[in-house]
Amino acid sequence: MYFIVLGFASWCLNRYINGQTAHPSMGGNGATPHFLSFAILASVLGIVSKIAGGSHLRAWRNDSLAAAGSSSIVAWAVTALASGLACKEINVGGWRGWRLRVLEGFVIVLAFTQLLYVLLLHAGIFSSSYGPGYRNHDYGLGGPGAEPVPPKATGVGI
Repeated sequence: MYFIVLGFASWCLNRYINGQTAHPSMGGNGATPHFLSFAILASVLGIVSKIAGGSHLRAWRNDSLAAAGSSSIVAWAVTALASGLACKEINVGGWRGWRLRVLEGFVIVLAFTQLLYVLLLHAGIFSSSYGPGYRNHDYGLGGPGAEPVPPKATGVGI
C-alpha cells in the first residue's frame, strides 16, 4: 500500500508543482501541498520500516527487533500526521480529483494498519513467546565457560 501511496502522491505533487491543478483528476485546496509532502515522506518511511521488519523476520534477534520497532514508530508518527492532513483536506472541502481522494483514503487506512504493525512488533514487551523478547538478559554474554581461562604454569622452562 505504501508503494501505491508513493505513486499517487508523486503524481499529484508533480501536477501541483507544474500548476496543473485544473486537471480532471487533480484539484485540491490549501492543505494539498502539505498533505502531498507528508504523504510522500510517510510512504518512504513506511517502505523502509517494512524492509527493517523483513530483516527482523530473517534474523529474529533483539537488535533487529530494535531497528524494526524504532523505524515502525517513526513511520507511524509521520503516517498519522499525513492522515491528519488528509482529514483536514477533506474537511476544508473544495473540488478534489479521484486520484487525490484515493490518496486520502489510502493514507487514512495506512495510519491504522501501521499502528497495528507497531503493536505487533512490540508484543514482545508482554511475553517473549511473541518474539525474541525484550527481557533476554543473557543475550550476547555467551554460554557457560565462555570466559577465557589463563594457561596454567606447567613448570617447564622455569
